Amino acid sequence: MLATEGPCNMPKPGMLDLISKAKWDAWSALGSQPKETAKQNYVELVSSLSSSTSCSQGKPDADSKQPGYETLVVTSEDGITKIMLNRPTKKNAITTQMYQEIMLALEAAAKDDSAITVLTGKGDYYCSGNDLNNFTDIPPGGVEEKAKNSAILLRDFVGCFIDFPKPLIAVVNGPAVGISVTLLGLFDIVYASDRATFHTPFSHLGQSPEGCSSYMFPKIMGSAKAAEMLIFGKKLTAREACAQGLVTEVFPDSTFQKEVWTRLKAYSKLPPNAMRISKQLIRNVEKEKLHAINSEESSVLQGRWLSDECTNAIMNFLSRKAKL
Repeated sequence: MLATEGPCNMPKPGMLDLISKAKWDAWSALGSQPKETAKQNYVELVSSLSSSTSCSQGKPDADSKQPGYETLVVTSEDGITKIMLNRPTKKNAITTQMYQEIMLALEAAAKDDSAITVLTGKGDYYCSGNDLNNFTDIPPGGVEEKAKNSAILLRDFVGCFIDFPKPLIAVVNGPAVGISVTLLGLFDIVYASDRATFHTPFSHLGQSPEGCSSYMFPKIMGSAKAAEMLIFGKKLTAREACAQGLVTEVFPDSTFQKEVWTRLKAYSKLPPNAMRISKQLIRNVEKEKLHAINSEESSVLQGRWLSDECTNAIMNFLSRKAKL
């Protein structure tokens, strides 16, 4: 998450993250200029970046659509910022680029004029979890560097959800897998279609839980039910997830969008500062603890990714998938 004042002390973003990389270069180039001069130069650089990105994306579908995202559709209207995962042909599997774009979208949504922020998926799936092809893109530094970079990205990504200041609502339009499920414990409301399912097959892939789920899931549903999901990979229906407290409410798929968005538009009319302050009171009680858990989960996963067990499990999965 980029700040824009003072010398640049952030790690340089990856080449795929074109927006962040250009912002990083801009910020870095400003060095230690006087605050106001640096701020103005940064704004001009980022504005020119946004303009060129907007042109390359073609004409937006609506005035509210925000340019600059390749894997998301981000819109702001009626007091609601909607972040829609936009890889429907890949079941909205999360690539490295998508991780970075979601972080950028959350950073922007935290500062915009909207009252609430919504995350949802385009097409039949909410999200099918990590795009496992992420694991096949090995940098020159080898698998150790890949595991380290991935753990840092994961920690920073989950941290954005822990720190997000406004009401954050998941609109789960279809099946959800992996990190898209584990993150739900950090949302304020989770609305699901009755055709949604919730699956965390970590052990099947030689991995371990993330998204603070190792703490939030037992807290939400009790240790036995959490273990059934996180250790043994039990897939829950929307109704089961609701009964266990992970989902706020389930709607018939035929009326899901209409019912949910009618309700969200009503919520967006509530006094925004009151909602932020109420969320702050709820979250601040354990924010520090959540960050510590997130850091621990990311560190454990870094070790898992380097294990033969995990490597073999992922290669077996990709091999089976290729034969389908």
